[in-house]
Amino acid sequence: MSGPAPDVRQAVRAAAQWLALLESGGATEQDRANLQRWRDSCRSHELAWQKAQALRQRFADLPSALALSSLDRHDPARRVVLRRALGAVALVPAAWLISRQLPLEVWRADLHTATGERKQVQLADGSSLELNTASAVDVDLPSRRVKLVEGEMSLKVSGTSPLTIQTRFGQVIVSQSEVCVRQNASNCRVSVFNGVVQLQPLQDASLTLRAGQQINLQATGASGIEPFDVLQPGWREGVLMARNQALGDFLRELDTYRPGVLRWEPELEALRITGSFRLDDTDRILALLAASLPLEVQTRTRYWVTLVARKKIV
Repeated sequence: MSGPAPDVRQAVRAAAQWLALLESGGATEQDRANLQRWRDSCRSHELAWQKAQALRQRFADLPSALALSSLDRHDPARRVVLRRALGAVALVPAAWLISRQLPLEVWRADLHTATGERKQVQLADGSSLELNTASAVDVDLPSRRVKLVEGEMSLKVSGTSPLTIQTRFGQVIVSQSEVCVRQNASNCRVSVFNGVVQLQPLQDASLTLRAGQQINLQATGASGIEPFDVLQPGWREGVLMARNQALGDFLRELDTYRPGVLRWEPELEALRITGSFRLDDTDRILALLAASLPLEVQTRTRYWVTLVARKKIV
């Protein structure tokens, strides 16, 4: 398993194709042997296969639901055709779920989380690092650097030796402090929970951020410093908070924790929502929204959900 790093995108596509072949029911013993050789040939191949298997298992209700009424018919030829067709259908959700759960650009990161997953890690120097949903970091303790590749992280540094968080929009120097950093395509939000951190934006001069303050870093520099409530529970406690928030904004945030497709009608955007919601059961969050707001949850499968306005009874 030595040699140059493989093309991760090709590994993901190949894993999905192998999975579709097995699901089709047409795989021969030679096919299975070839699959095993492919998996053994490279660590990234095996990683892609394991991810495909795990995500395919989570998506298993889709082909079962589609096949339930047809496969019970006593027509052997029809059963074979349907099984192969459903196996081909499995290719799309499996490959799509792989990219959704673990985007290709973060596969090589030292630590990462899938959609809906949160992770806490104790680093060798005693620092505590937490990752939010669909996030990834590279950790280089000898050089005292943590690179935020994607998503959101929290870092608590107890020692006097600082750790530098590298983002696309600048650096955050953390020493005896606790900070949360959220990065997306256009900006990076830095929030300080304890202590003091130093910021080095790409364009502006360095500045200091204290507990209870947050700021957005952008390619053009830093925005103004804003206050926030350090006692408000958040993703690190497994809670999604809303205070008179537009439902559309709330749903966009909730969607980052759900694998699959979550859609809603445009007229629901402006509804207001207030509450604290546990992230360990996003289906229950949707049920609570339906119980408190004039909307209904339409579930095609666990991974395809649409919210629609509740029809008025005349």
